[in-house]
Amino acid sequence: MQGTSRISSANGVPEYGLFINGEWVAASTGASTENRNPARPDDVLGTFAAAGAEDATRAIDAAVAARSAWARTSPIERANILYRASEILASRAEEIGRELTREEGKTLAEGIGETKRAVAILRYYAGEAQQPDGEHYPSANPHTLLYTTREPIGVVGLITPWNFPIAIPAWKMAPALAFGNTVVFKPATLTPLCAVRLVEALDEAGLPPGVVNLVTGGGGDVGDAIVNDERVDAISFTGSNAVGNRIKQAAGARGTKVQLEMGGKNPAIVMADADLDHAVAQVIAGAMNSTGQKCTATSRAIVDRTLLGEVTDRILTRAAALNVGDPQADGVNIGPLVSAEAADRVLRDIGKGAESATLAQGGGRPDGSGDGHFVAPTVFTDVDPSSFLGQEELFGPVLGVIPVDGLDEAVAVANQVRFGLSASIFTRDIGKALAFVREVQAGIVHVNSETAGAEPQVPFGGYKGSSSYSREQGKAAREFFTQVKTVYFDPPPA
Repeated sequence: MQGTSRISSANGVPEYGLFINGEWVAASTGASTENRNPARPDDVLGTFAAAGAEDATRAIDAAVAARSAWARTSPIERANILYRASEILASRAEEIGRELTREEGKTLAEGIGETKRAVAILRYYAGEAQQPDGEHYPSANPHTLLYTTREPIGVVGLITPWNFPIAIPAWKMAPALAFGNTVVFKPATLTPLCAVRLVEALDEAGLPPGVVNLVTGGGGDVGDAIVNDERVDAISFTGSNAVGNRIKQAAGARGTKVQLEMGGKNPAIVMADADLDHAVAQVIAGAMNSTGQKCTATSRAIVDRTLLGEVTDRILTRAAALNVGDPQADGVNIGPLVSAEAADRVLRDIGKGAESATLAQGGGRPDGSGDGHFVAPTVFTDVDPSSFLGQEELFGPVLGVIPVDGLDEAVAVANQVRFGLSASIFTRDIGKALAFVREVQAGIVHVNSETAGAEPQVPFGGYKGSSSYSREQGKAAREFFTQVKTVYFDPPPA
């Protein structure tokens, strides 16, 4: 398998290897996993090497060996490689976007759009690599040149989720590389093909051997090996709170720098003076796009009681009109959940939610879904803010409507969860909007737009249980992927 990311097996299904020290190689385990289309599980995208701990160690060996030379590489050359990779991805955006849709299940427009977002991220960090990396300070000694410079951390482990299988790897990997780090990259087991495509682009762009190493496989073997290896200087993880907290304990115990982005229970507040057509359209988009499989998805519609009936009716009408089906087909609004296990879990959670709230729309598998992992758009009303539905992240196309009396109660309800990633408000009142921005406990705040959505040039991250309080993207990424050196430079005695 060396020299290519894929070979054709006897039955014509592509086989993909690991990328270690600049070569595509077989896993030491000899094992592989199938990658299937969640809309049509009989559609096999390929088989992917199932790495073991030995492979992760080989990848770390390569990253360690490449670390010094890459750190000394001119930032301009690093920028050029990232930009060339962005051009390669851009030329393949439609093809990769279609693969993303087949692999993860979001609509074709979302799949292509996410691929183009990865392009934008690579281009942004090609620019950031060329920005000033230190500051000059006045000194008490007039002869001292006192300044700071930023240097790479070293070897970073990137562990990424399946719901944004090319954008999230890009927004971690691009700054890591731009600022001179080497990378060991473990993507989600459910979406390895997009990871392969990103690494292929970087390799073709001229990235030196060992600078990026891709190991596909299970978290128990590969992820643990990365987290527990003392040669890994920093770990950036996006995923569940349970796994994130285990990484924090294991890596943090030895002083490894850790960046965590985890769950959300994101509220959208609809005030009595809101433009209802706009507000409801945005709430539905935030809740249902990408089948609700976003950490920034709208999970709670917190609605002023004076217009509760009208807003609820509009939400139900829009939810009922959504077209669920194969995301590659024209006119489909919502694709499948990423896996059978994900669909089953969401359906169980819907059943649990129905014990304390009114199931007003959906709640099961849509008619004609066949073997695909589909769940109908689901809306609950009369949701108790302290209930399971009011507190826990379901990670599916599920929205709970919570009535409140005025802004103060709305903000209190918005804040009474363990998460604090994203939040939005719909109002024409500037004072209410500013009060909401000031009081809501969330790292990302929207006024008159949905809770989902993020641009690469600004920081991304949450409060409370949503984050480790570090930030990704924008200039904030430099804070995580570099360390500061302070220099006192005095001339020799005259």
